[in-house]
Amino acid sequence: MQTETIWDLWKKGFTAWEGATASYLEKVLVNPSVLGPAGAMLTAAMKTKAASDKAMSAWWAAWGLPNRRDQERALHKLNQMESRLLDLEEKLEDERDARVK
Repeated sequence: MQTETIWDLWKKGFTAWEGATASYLEKVLVNPSVLGPAGAMLTAAMKTKAASDKAMSAWWAAWGLPNRRDQERALHKLNQMESRLLDLEEKLEDERDARVK
């Protein structure tokens, strides 16, 4: 019975902490002095990632290796070919079944 009391006390404390924290963070994150720099940091991070991806792609291409985009394109073509092959196999099986009957 004492563990239930400790558990209930902990839950009440956590609920109070969560409510206070959520209220505070909501006010802070809506503040324009926080949103402006956060947006600028996000924009800078996305530009850095784009530049990094472009550099890595160029590096792979310099070695004559396919980059991620090339690999995805090749996998897409393989998937299309597999799909067509499965369709042809189904048609062939249907024609064999039709001839047997």
